[in-house]
Amino acid sequence: MTLRIFNVLGREKQEFVPLEEGRVGMYVCGPTVYDHAHIGHGKTYIAFDTIIRYMRYSGLDVLYVQNLTDVGHLLESGEDRILRKASQLQAKPMQIVESYARSYFEDMDALGVQRPDISPRASAHIPEQIEMIQDLIGKNHAYEIEGSVYFDVTSDPDYGKLSNRKIDSQQAGSRETVRGEKRNPEDFALWKRAEEEHILRWNSPWGEGFPGWHIECSAMAKKYLGPTFDIHGGGIDNIFPHNECEIAQSECANDADFARYWMLVGSLTVEGIKMSKSLGNFLTIKDALKQYRPEVIRMFTLGAHYSNPVDYSADALAGAAAGWDRLYGAVRLTRQMMNSAPENSADGDSFQSRLDETRSQFSEAMDDDFNTPRAIALLQDLTRDVNALLNGGTTVGLSTLNAINSTYQTIGGEVLGLIPAADGAADSGSAQREAKLVEMMIAMRAQARANKNYAESDRIRNDLANIGITLEDRADGTVWRVE
Repeated sequence: MTLRIFNVLGREKQEFVPLEEGRVGMYVCGPTVYDHAHIGHGKTYIAFDTIIRYMRYSGLDVLYVQNLTDVGHLLESGEDRILRKASQLQAKPMQIVESYARSYFEDMDALGVQRPDISPRASAHIPEQIEMIQDLIGKNHAYEIEGSVYFDVTSDPDYGKLSNRKIDSQQAGSRETVRGEKRNPEDFALWKRAEEEHILRWNSPWGEGFPGWHIECSAMAKKYLGPTFDIHGGGIDNIFPHNECEIAQSECANDADFARYWMLVGSLTVEGIKMSKSLGNFLTIKDALKQYRPEVIRMFTLGAHYSNPVDYSADALAGAAAGWDRLYGAVRLTRQMMNSAPENSADGDSFQSRLDETRSQFSEAMDDDFNTPRAIALLQDLTRDVNALLNGGTTVGLSTLNAINSTYQTIGGEVLGLIPAADGAADSGSAQREAKLVEMMIAMRAQARANKNYAESDRIRNDLANIGITLEDRADGTVWRVE
C-alpha cells in the first residue's frame, strides 16, 4: 500500500507523490511566541512530529520547516500580540520573544517532539517579505496607500479555494486592522505603516512599518522549500484567513502552485469547551506535564485521528494512561526477562510471524492518512499476545525477546514516541543505573530466600514497595514494575 493523505485542498484522500522522488519538503505554521505553549499546541505538533517520524521510517528524506511568529500577528483590534505582552510585562518585545521561544522548545522536547530542521523567525526575514510584496505590486495584485500595502483579493480568481469561501460572503477583520483606506473590505495587509507608538518597525520602500501576519509564511516557505513544495501543515483554526491568504499571495507572486498537499489538524477543547484564559480552562503544556507523563499525553493525542477534534478531560487522560500502562508493562516485562533468558527456545519462529504481521499492519494503518488510532490498537492487540506468551509458563528465548523489544521500540518508540528507550526516560543513564540497582536488590532478596531468611526477604520487598516498585514472583524468576 502506498501512502495516501487527505488533501484539504480538494477535500479528498490522495496518493502522496512528492515533487522529487524520495524527498519531501514540508512547512508547518509554528506558534506565535508571546506566551507559554498550551495543550492545543501540543496536539498540533505531536501530530506533525508523528507524521514526519513515519515518513522518515518509510525511507523518505524530509526537510521540515516550522516558523516562529515574532512580529505581525495582530489581534482583531489591530494590536500586535508581542507588543501587548511586552507592555503587560514592561519588557522589550524581543525579550518576550526569546523567553517564550525557549519555553516552547522546552515543552516540545519534553513531549518528545523532534525539532524542525529549520525554525525561521519572521523578524529575521523582513527583506524576503519586502521583495515578495514588491513583486505583488509589480504584478498588480497589491497596492500601496499612505505607507501600507494591501493584497487585492479581486485580482486572484482562485482566492478562497482552500476554505471554499466566496469573496462576497467574507467579512472584514479577523486579525487584520479594518481600515477604510482598503479598496475592498476583504483585502488583507501585506505591510503596515508603523504608528508613532509602534516599537517593532523596519525601513521599507513605503516608509517605516512592519509586515502583515500572512506574508511571513509565504516568504519563508519559498526561501527554504522553493515556490512549490509538497506539504503545508497547520491547525484547522487557521484555514481562514491565514492559510487562504498564504496561497493567494504566494501563487500570485511566484506564478506557480504553492503547497500541493494541505494537512490541517483538528482543534482541542477542554471538558467540551473551547480553551480560553478568560474561562479559566487554559492549560499550558508545563502544567499538563506536572500531571501526566509525556508518553501519556502523546497517547491521548494520537488516540484520535490528527484531523479530528479532541476533548481534553480527566477521564480521557485516565484512559490514555491506562492504555499506556498496558503497553509499557509488556515492554518492561520483556526487557527484564532479557536479562536472564536462554539464547534460544522453541517459541522463536512462531512468534516472529506475529511480530511481522504487526509491523505490516502498522504500515498499512499509517499509510492510510496516518491512522494513529488504528496503529495504537494494533500495538494493544500485540500486547495481549505478548503478555500471553510471557506469562504462559513456557521458556521464552532471548532472540524472541529481542525481536519483541525491537518491534515495540521501532513502531511504538521511534515512530509514535510512546515507548521510552529505557525505564524512567528515553536514553537516560541514571534510569539504567536505577534499574540495575533494583536488579541487585532482587538478587539479594533471592539469596535471602534461599537462606530461609524470610524476614530479610520481606524487608527488601517492603523497602522497594515504599519507593513505588512492586515485585512479582514467577516460576521463571522475579520481575518488577514501577507503580
